[in-house]
Amino acid sequence: MNTSSSSIACQIELPERYRPEDVLAFHRRDKEEVAERVGSDTLHKGLIWRGQPACLLLRFASGRVEASLSLDGEPQAGDHAALASLVRRMLGLEQPIEAFEAAHRQHPLLGRLIAARPGLRVPLTATPFEALSWAITGQQISVQAAVSIRRKLIRLAGLPHRDGLWCYPDAAAIAACSETDLHQAGFSQAKAATLLALSHAVLAGTLPLDAWLQYPVQALPAEAIRASLLRVRGIGPWTINYGLLRGFGWLDGSLHGDAAVRRKLQILLGSAETINEKAAQRWLEPFAPWRALVGAHLWAMPA
Repeated sequence: MNTSSSSIACQIELPERYRPEDVLAFHRRDKEEVAERVGSDTLHKGLIWRGQPACLLLRFASGRVEASLSLDGEPQAGDHAALASLVRRMLGLEQPIEAFEAAHRQHPLLGRLIAARPGLRVPLTATPFEALSWAITGQQISVQAAVSIRRKLIRLAGLPHRDGLWCYPDAAAIAACSETDLHQAGFSQAKAATLLALSHAVLAGTLPLDAWLQYPVQALPAEAIRASLLRVRGIGPWTINYGLLRGFGWLDGSLHGDAAVRRKLQILLGSAETINEKAAQRWLEPFAPWRALVGAHLWAMPA
């Protein structure tokens, strides 16, 4: 057992109008703080780094974020650059929101949302696998129920870090579980099978999530990723578009299948009738290549 510890750090300048509160709110979902601990201007997150437990600390200050990674083990060559890349991706700093806002700030409906939350970016998970497995967990259940199952999954398959947080499990850790293990953690039989199929596909290399992560987001082979994910039984368009958004920062996956997006769109339109998926898809279509970012603005609307 590795008993050594070390840390690496970096500091990143933040753009004008950056919204740290959106990042903190995204990671504040679990009130029990099993894998994330959120303060007024800080985030501690347990994650697996090169197969070992680690704890990421983000501290937001005026115009910058100070990041450090506490490792259970020694750093390797390239870790400092990898940390900076991870932080920039998690904070959505590669998202070209200025072009989106310039294109649509005059829109009679969407313009109101942009004016209410200028600079809104989409916070990302630490890895695409975390985003996709969270999307599977949350299929057709409430966020509260999904958070409870996620917590049990982390305690089942995650790794504890010396700082007290658990690290979200990677594909290898979940692949080592059985369907019975996952069922006992709260997953339905179908979701357990899908989560295991996803994990085994990642390990087999048929879903090379880490390799896809090396593409600049503007050059992400989104359609190839979509086609590969559709081959996994139990993964459909909503799971794919959510995973592309939260895992890779792809801003054009239409979220018309998201119940919260449809509810907020109904409010925005002032419609007395429920907005179905086809109607939401038609309304979002003209906003390509920003449909997922429009969905994020709808998520951020007051209920």
